[in-house]
Amino acid sequence: MNDKASRTGKIYITIVFLLLYIPIVYLILYSFSKGTTMTNFQGFSLKHYGELFNDKRMLAIFLNTILIALLSSVCSTIIGTMGALAVHNAKRRHERETLLSLNSILLVSPDVIIGASFLIFFTALKLPLGFWSVLLSHIAFEIPIVLLLVLPRLDEMSPSMTNAAMDLGASPAQTLSKIILPYIQPGIIAGFFMAITYSLDDFAVTFFVTGNGFTTLSVEIYSRARQGISLEINALAGIMFIFSLILVGVYYWIETRNTATTGKKSIVEVGDR
Repeated sequence: MNDKASRTGKIYITIVFLLLYIPIVYLILYSFSKGTTMTNFQGFSLKHYGELFNDKRMLAIFLNTILIALLSSVCSTIIGTMGALAVHNAKRRHERETLLSLNSILLVSPDVIIGASFLIFFTALKLPLGFWSVLLSHIAFEIPIVLLLVLPRLDEMSPSMTNAAMDLGASPAQTLSKIILPYIQPGIIAGFFMAITYSLDDFAVTFFVTGNGFTTLSVEIYSRARQGISLEINALAGIMFIFSLILVGVYYWIETRNTATTGKKSIVEVGDR
């Protein structure tokens, strides 16, 4: 019975992965076609990649997108971590639940509503739409994600660790930097990479708050798709897919390194005892 369930589970996972990756492979495959459409493959060529690298507007938009993703992820990770500490240190249960409910609003609200709200907010403040409006919007909707990834690590941490540090004379700042932050580091790293993913993936919110010639890849691809898809977009998809694989590789490399470091420290502590 267990073998049959296991076999069924493997088949199901295989089908899911095929449905997810076949369209991506199909898209990237035609980026190497000599033709101009995705109807039939007309031979191997890198001309669409050449067109992409000669398209200065697209390259500028690509750099803008990466810059927004990195800046918003750094800011949201810092603010989200501080928010997680505030929620964790909330003394009253009602206060904690209220903070978590407020944090969840941006997660459960439709992107269209969030985008329209930001548009109205920036318009009321007479803030020009462009780089800063996009950056602030991305920071805002990434913060709840970071908070929810960091908070479980804080809840897992035993109070005895911080109490022991304080008893030994450590200041609150030393306790934070030497005890708390190293312990919740996996959650912080996960939050940072998840924030980058959400920023690169976002379309609806960014669509509402772009302006003055500033845009991101998702909005630009949508605008070009309305005029007819060029295989230059396929080439861009291939590059973005490789970039995503690099991000995943870096994340797992950091996680593996942290796990190995933690294991060595545990072995040393056991040996000292």
